[in-house]
Amino acid sequence: MQMPPLEQFFRHFDPHSAAIAGAPVTERKLSQLEGCYADSPAFKAALERLDAVIYSVSSLELGGGDGDLHIGLGMVMPGKIGAEYHLTRGHLHSWREAAEIYIGLSGSGMMLLEGEDGTDAAVPLEANAIVYVPGHTAHRTVNTGLEPLTYLGIYPAKAGHDYAAIAQSNFRQVVIEQGGKATVMRRKDWLETIRLETLRADLENGAKE
Repeated sequence: MQMPPLEQFFRHFDPHSAAIAGAPVTERKLSQLEGCYADSPAFKAALERLDAVIYSVSSLELGGGDGDLHIGLGMVMPGKIGAEYHLTRGHLHSWREAAEIYIGLSGSGMMLLEGEDGTDAAVPLEANAIVYVPGHTAHRTVNTGLEPLTYLGIYPAKAGHDYAAIAQSNFRQVVIEQGGKATVMRRKDWLETIRLETLRADLENGAKE
């Protein structure tokens, strides 16, 4: 049996730029994340200032068979929209049974895990950390640090990515900065906090006028 070319089973990658040699890179700008962040006014204001790149993924897909694996090397830039940390769109796998392994390379952040059965968790993702994402679980990466968060994801070739399901309902959890620390909150609670803060600010402005 003839061995395949070396590039079929060996590649270099750069953990700092989140690039895999010879693999395409997909960038996601802020404008492509509309609806992901809870604070719509803050999102609009940030987008008016700059349509910045929020994250990128370099993907390596060398085989498509049932036993093959795909690799994604991701990088989420530091920053916040309002008080909510930068994040990825997040997804379920089209083949719901597919699990995934994430390996933290640099920076610090969290992975939001939300099962289709209603369970959820927020798991630290940082250098030298391994996060297991079970099947039937939506997952989103959040950068809670001051430097880029880079990580490696390994998943079955036939897993696929279902972004539409997330776009319809979004994640139930958000990660915001409170008192200088990353805090996980229910989305509905954070939306209510934003509503009350906006109402309070409007009342104060009205009193000044």
